[in-house]
Amino acid sequence: MDVVVGGGVVGLSIAWRLARAGRPVTVVDPAPASGASHAAAGMLAPVSEVTYTEEPLLRLGVASLRRWPAFAADLTADAGLTPAAGPAAGPAAGPAGVSAAVRDGLDLRAQGTLDVAFGADDLAALGELAAFMEKLGLPVERLTGRECRRLEPMLAPSVRGGLLAPGDAWVDPRRVTAALLAALERRAVPLVRAGVSELLRDGGRVTGVRLAPPPEDHPAAPEGSEQGDEIRAERVILAAGAWSAGLADVPVRPVKGQIMRLRSPVPLLSRCVRGMVHGAPVYLVPRGDGELVVGATQEELGFDTRVTAGGLYELLRDARELVPGVTELEVAEVVAGLRPGTPDNLPIIGPGAAPGLVLATGHYRGGVLMAPLTAAILQGEEGDLASLCSPARFRDIS
Repeated sequence: MDVVVGGGVVGLSIAWRLARAGRPVTVVDPAPASGASHAAAGMLAPVSEVTYTEEPLLRLGVASLRRWPAFAADLTADAGLTPAAGPAAGPAAGPAGVSAAVRDGLDLRAQGTLDVAFGADDLAALGELAAFMEKLGLPVERLTGRECRRLEPMLAPSVRGGLLAPGDAWVDPRRVTAALLAALERRAVPLVRAGVSELLRDGGRVTGVRLAPPPEDHPAAPEGSEQGDEIRAERVILAAGAWSAGLADVPVRPVKGQIMRLRSPVPLLSRCVRGMVHGAPVYLVPRGDGELVVGATQEELGFDTRVTAGGLYELLRDARELVPGVTELEVAEVVAGLRPGTPDNLPIIGPGAAPGLVLATGHYRGGVLMAPLTAAILQGEEGDLASLCSPARFRDIS
């Protein structure tokens, strides 16, 4: 049996794929789907997020984006989602194989990402990035300011130009994790709502997990468990995100991100919009129900999940520069999450140094995007890409 430690989008995706393959699996998490996956915007945007020094990350992201249509279709069916009446919101075009039912169920959309520039320097930098993308053979379109506003009429008049990555997509991570939990329940996969205090070892081999006691303010231990309970396993798959380093020697750290969710009766935008404002990146991700996700700060503050006035001010200030109309929207939610960062920004996926331990952590900003690829790598697929995120690149991981 496998035990998956972590109930975010990565851990749940791994458990679901293992269950579909007939492998006995148990998920352990004190509050599934409530961490970074709950806060995430859900951009599936490997092209628009490419940088000059992260071509390996681009390869991983593009490969995982190709897997999203089949992943979404299988998950929609397994979770028993009922398609909404009528066509999916937005243009009919989308990733190959994505039906209207899938888009409705998970709010999976593929109208692309529009990266915009304001000043001459911003436009020049965006032009250089476009040249780099074109050199890599990535599908991008250079746009004038007028063309940008034709695509997104709510953009600020000061937009000088932009870059469209038409193949980028996005999804609602909260719908995805809810569907994964439903799919696991339908397959009778045990979900233990408890923390893990340590990995069990026998002669250097990881043989299971010990459950942590409930917090002092918890009225009782999770159903079916007691303080000190142990779960034995052939493999322990560590997918605990920013908390992974507390259970194994992995170079993962928390990177705080504050995010806002705004709401309007109808969607303000038809695609993801992003730009550099005051030297900081900001993005706006629309949902089909009128929600607009604005994010996200990047703060090295340890395990600090406080939402601060300064962080929200910066987000709203920068978003207003891109789309002035955001100030008229209702504030639906503010939240902070912890991304699991690594020294090279690549995830850590594969066997740990200790037998019986498998790692699936360190996805940083790309957990939602790379969930399908992560599950595939752990099932022995994508061997050529597995080496890029192998734990072996860091010494003494145990």
